[in-house]
Amino acid sequence: MSTTKFAVAGATGRLGRHVVDVLAERGHPAVPMSRATGVDVITGEGLADALTGVDVIIDVASWHSSEQDAATEFFRTSARNLHEYGQQAGVARIAVASIIGADRATAGFLAAKKVHEDVLLSGPLPVRILRAAQFHEFVGQLLDWQPGDVAYVPALPSQLVACRAVAEELVDLALGADAPGTPIPEIAGPRRETLAEAAALLGARRGVKVVGVDGSGIPDAELAADGAFLPGPHARLAGPTFQEWLDTQP
Repeated sequence: MSTTKFAVAGATGRLGRHVVDVLAERGHPAVPMSRATGVDVITGEGLADALTGVDVIIDVASWHSSEQDAATEFFRTSARNLHEYGQQAGVARIAVASIIGADRATAGFLAAKKVHEDVLLSGPLPVRILRAAQFHEFVGQLLDWQPGDVAYVPALPSQLVACRAVAEELVDLALGADAPGTPIPEIAGPRRETLAEAAALLGARRGVKVVGVDGSGIPDAELAADGAFLPGPHARLAGPTFQEWLDTQP
């Protein structure tokens, strides 16, 4: 079996760790790229060495907050650097994880991801995009942001997905044959529920009462309420439900 050498931007992050695991299980060498490994996709430090001999870049690097301007600048800079250094190294393509609904977003982190997609697609290397639903772990973040016995969580529809399922699909996309003209693929979990419903399941384990709210003040809350960020009819549904995933967590 032939192997493809990968570099994974954001390799130590929530999704990146799963991508590295999937590649290892399939016998593909992977260069982990993060500041923890001495590679910075923003300053370019270590990028040239890390990409030497690499065939495909998988980009799952992300910004640490939802502030739109800072996230946009991060994604714009990282995209340009991956193209520049990747082209110099002879990389064949970039595969990137994005978010379902990024193409419809008008504000917030999702709008920053839309810029990310656009800058990547305008670069010299071929780019493949996988849009994913919010990860199961996102629910824990919603509770972490509100320390105390009560948490107010938007009752907005979602179709939460496991990071592992996204990693597997992203690796498949990175390795697949070229399919010009096809729509950007999507992946989501098997069950539609609101963020508040999922948070209530986790809250019961933590001793936190979850109160569903309408999402006022959240970027594009009206769009989300109308289902704009739910998977389309051709999305791949994979992985455990939130409850099944939660049952496996310590």
